[in-house]
Amino acid sequence: MSDGTSLLDLAGLQSLLECLRSRGYTVIGPTMRDGAVVAAEITRLEDLPRGWGDTQRPGSYRLRPREDAALFGFAAPVHSPKATLFPADTTLWRRTRTEDGFDVELGDGDQDAPPRYALFGVRSCDLRAIELQDRVLDGRAVVDPDYHRRRRDLFVVAATCSDPSGSCFCTSLGTGPRPTRGFDLALTEILGGEHRFLVEVGSPAGSELLAGVPARPASPADLSAADRVARTAAEHILRRLDVDGLREVLQSAAGSPVWDEVATQCLACMNCTAVCPTCFCTSVADSTDLTGGTTTRHRVWDSCFSTEYSAVHGRSVRAGVAARYRQWVTHRFAAWVDQFQSVGCVGCGRCITWCPAGIDLTRRLADVRAERETATARARALAPTGDPHDRH
Repeated sequence: MSDGTSLLDLAGLQSLLECLRSRGYTVIGPTMRDGAVVAAEITRLEDLPRGWGDTQRPGSYRLRPREDAALFGFAAPVHSPKATLFPADTTLWRRTRTEDGFDVELGDGDQDAPPRYALFGVRSCDLRAIELQDRVLDGRAVVDPDYHRRRRDLFVVAATCSDPSGSCFCTSLGTGPRPTRGFDLALTEILGGEHRFLVEVGSPAGSELLAGVPARPASPADLSAADRVARTAAEHILRRLDVDGLREVLQSAAGSPVWDEVATQCLACMNCTAVCPTCFCTSVADSTDLTGGTTTRHRVWDSCFSTEYSAVHGRSVRAGVAARYRQWVTHRFAAWVDQFQSVGCVGCGRCITWCPAGIDLTRRLADVRAERETATARARALAPTGDPHDRH
């Protein structure tokens, strides 16, 4: 996982942040806005949600003051790294009318100077989400050029999740709460006594950057304290999702009554796909200025919960909410396995927290499994056996 461990105090962490900015990185980290922890540009430690945690459960999110000065004492923020690496609105091209015809400008007009982002305080579940997005958008024959530009110079400072929410289920998927890969540097915040941060190095770039930051070697006591933070967090994650055989369960569940039950609650508002760190569905939108002289084509996030997204020849092939919810779940936990050799979920719990109807994905998948097991058992009980006497 790393080639060494060091210890930073608060001044050292500020120095780390300054080093990133001095090297031209735009640092995106957790901060508070509109009553929530969100991802935005940060320039100093004071921008972080010091002393604030959150309470999350199905359909509910609340900030709460902590009794300590933790900088990372919250669960998954509203925004995942997807918002930075794969923005909700990306300009594909812009066409401007001229006297001789049209001038066409590709992208945002900044192709020679791609943005250099540093993600600060990334959770382990979101690191795994980046891995999945890499596979989809940057690891196949056709590469998404905008994602590639943003991703190639990315610097990642991860952070162990010390206070997971009631919506989290990363332990069921092996994606948290402690980062194990996919980072340049990983922090574990240690409270009690000196406020300090264990730093693990995950790449040559991380090692090189850390060399310019005032740090000291971590002691065995520091290592034990960091292990305790991660272990305690894992013990507090009570939500479970059984993924064993889930692909086969869902492939046989097209007619399950559970989908109709969900449809009585689901608003098809698309909140779940908007906050999901791995959803990658998009559409294209064109806009024209008032003079008609400039036309811009955008790539925008879309969702399989939209009737227009599944429209073929002007008619949706999944007109009902039940069919759309089933498509979303089956794609994530069955089709993803066939296409990308992994499920498309990292257990961050955002879809549960930010669903206004409080629909619990883990509970609904358990309901589908139970219904399928009951249906299978009933079918076996009614099936004829090889003994003709059993048929009377």
